[in-house]
Amino acid sequence: MNLVIKPKEGRRFDLVALGEVMLRFDPGEDRISTTRAFRVWEGGGEYNVARALKRCFGLDTAIVTALADNAIGSLIEDLLYQGGVDRSYLRWVPYDGVGRTVRNGLNFTERGFGLRGGVGCSDRGNTATSQLKPGDIDWGRLFGHDGTRWFHTGGIFAGLSSSTAEVAEEAMVAARRHGAVVSYDLNYRESIWKGVGGENRAQDVNRALAKHVDVIIGNEEDFTAALGFEVASGDPSFSKPDVACYERMATALVTAYPNVAVVATTLRRAKTASRNDWGAVCFTDGRTYTATTRCDLEILDRIGGGDSFASGLIYGLLAGHPPDWAVECGAAHGALAMTTPGDVSMAKLAEVERAMKGLGTRVQR
Repeated sequence: MNLVIKPKEGRRFDLVALGEVMLRFDPGEDRISTTRAFRVWEGGGEYNVARALKRCFGLDTAIVTALADNAIGSLIEDLLYQGGVDRSYLRWVPYDGVGRTVRNGLNFTERGFGLRGGVGCSDRGNTATSQLKPGDIDWGRLFGHDGTRWFHTGGIFAGLSSSTAEVAEEAMVAARRHGAVVSYDLNYRESIWKGVGGENRAQDVNRALAKHVDVIIGNEEDFTAALGFEVASGDPSFSKPDVACYERMATALVTAYPNVAVVATTLRRAKTASRNDWGAVCFTDGRTYTATTRCDLEILDRIGGGDSFASGLIYGLLAGHPPDWAVECGAAHGALAMTTPGDVSMAKLAEVERAMKGLGTRVQR
């Protein structure tokens, strides 16, 4: 595998993530529009990866983000303490009292059930993280003095504003200069891009950033909407692309971006909101590695499943395992994460290893 991963010695972090951390409001079995109570969690595509690598896999991780300095920001910080992710690069931004100039992101999310799909309603305009600009973060200190083996960000952060795309590129260039692996989860969100140019704008941004990436992660919609790579079977009788379709897409992607060493994707067939076929595939060095497909996987909360796949895959690679082990770890971790509520993984490494081995689900006593 053409991916050089530095050892931990002399480096403070295994992984540093750049992204927004929001407060998620979960109505449980109710609907957002009719509930009278919410549970709250912290969450965010890039942060979820760092948290899982800390809490499930025991690695040293950090988050680069910003919060408005008010009670909501303090609540998010309190949740960050529980997650264990280092907060040395958390920027606090003065709050004006009502959020005219800066605020914290809120995310209202229904899990869905059966025929009723999940629903997300974000309230994240003008947030502290979206206002990050080049020069705000001392990347020389982070990557040079502190040191990290891996840097992770994604299309959610890059799409928050024109300046966040610039910050992502600034960070990627600095990370590569100091020898860190750079991963990028495309994570296309129509709601983020539709007001600023839609897919065309998303592709402009992501194509520019892809030039600095070693590991690209996504799904069928991500690769098409965010990068313009069609994942097509060539056979109109196929209702869903198979592994061969993704293999053709990955070959085209690494031809266009020879800096990319690994392309990984989840394979999901959503039969209902609570029952999916779930698998994953990884492409590297011209070879394809496919994880076990879990047919009719029962889903409690699918939000964060892709982030948990990414963290399991990254853990496998950081731990020195071969690509087949890494993609299997990612798929198993993603499957487990979707059995619990909230964006973040609540799985343990031993549970992931059991799932990878296909061991049963009998009660552990």
